Amino acid sequence: MTSESDTALIAGQLAELTNEVAELTKQLNRLLERAKDAEARADVQQERIDLAARELGEVSARLQAAANALRESI
Repeated sequence: MTSESDTALIAGQLAELTNEVAELTKQLNRLLERAKDAEARADVQQERIDLAARELGEVSARLQAAANALRESI
């Protein structure tokens, strides 16, 4: 092999590697976006769970107060 053919071979390999890195970067960015979306959905779900838990606590307290009042009236 000549120096020119070595240089051409290496240039071709570098170009291929550059393209592969660019494609991997795109894939990684897509994965990161999906992860961000999933995290945002999980945050919303957690907020809903927390709200439901608070509301359930309030309902439970009201039911307990009503049960206590009913016991006292009997």
